[in-house]
Amino acid sequence: MEAYLDAVIGGLGHARRAASARAYCTGLLLPGERKSIEPMAARLDPAHVQAKHQSLPHVVAEAAWDDAALLAAVRAEVLPAIQRHGPISYWIVDDTGFPKQGKHSVGVTRQYCGQLGGGSQGSVHASERKAAGGKQDNCQVAVSLSVANDHASLPVAYQLFLPEVWANDQPRRDKAGVPETITFETKTVIALGQLRQALAAGVPVGIVLGEPAYGDETDFRVGVADLGLRYLLGVRPGTSVWAPGTGPLPPLVGPRPPAEPAAARRGEPAGDAEGAGAQPAGTRLAQRDLAGGHERRPELALRRRARAPGAPRHRAQ
Repeated sequence: MEAYLDAVIGGLGHARRAASARAYCTGLLLPGERKSIEPMAARLDPAHVQAKHQSLPHVVAEAAWDDAALLAAVRAEVLPAIQRHGPISYWIVDDTGFPKQGKHSVGVTRQYCGQLGGGSQGSVHASERKAAGGKQDNCQVAVSLSVANDHASLPVAYQLFLPEVWANDQPRRDKAGVPETITFETKTVIALGQLRQALAAGVPVGIVLGEPAYGDETDFRVGVADLGLRYLLGVRPGTSVWAPGTGPLPPLVGPRPPAEPAAARRGEPAGDAEGAGAQPAGTRLAQRDLAGGHERRPELALRRRARAPGAPRHRAQ
């Protein structure tokens, strides 16, 4: 543990800052349900609780250090151990919610939190998230990218999601110390940025995995493909999917064709108002023939079948 912390925390610079960071990590690992600063300080140094209580939050909330550099140091230490059990196969895009009681922590608002049971609520689609549960409640959310094989996984990127209500509230930003360079970004935009950074850093590549919240967004899928990455992403049941080389029919140009007479829909001979003549209902062209033409049956009128209420206007061929 000491060797690991020496390697990871060495990039923090100042010796006192590194000592406080080492104490903070130790406090997180010690027994005890509450991991806030005061109970951690009491467990770390019972004889000097006040002094320890002042040094711990400084390194976390006030001291200037690069979280990306720290994650890179962790990756350099842990990734070789994971790869001893097999090559990296997956890049996992996800977001994690942290329940909060108050409203002052950066980014906290009412939003989806997978750690809370009760099923999806509000505007979150039930199939969009984990089947195990989750609901909308007061929480912070972080977007992450993890690399994995069949043995273990490791987060290589981690970024707090700043909701739009926070990003546009300047007094709230000032009070919490949110830098001006931090603006609102959707979770999918954050995730794409993490993928680009991982590629630039030379992280071993894997297939990108993600939930429907990511797979349903066309811009995200296109962005992943543009990076030269393969992906396996969830989509909701109502999402349209087209095979390579196919797509939806173009919109109709000009006046819409007349609706089919009611008599013909009942199977009775019906005259064509435009002079096509009577035709048995059973010989009417199928929708696919209407779209593509039918050279062998010129005596049949090329009419489009009337749509049922709510039916799609066009169909793929």
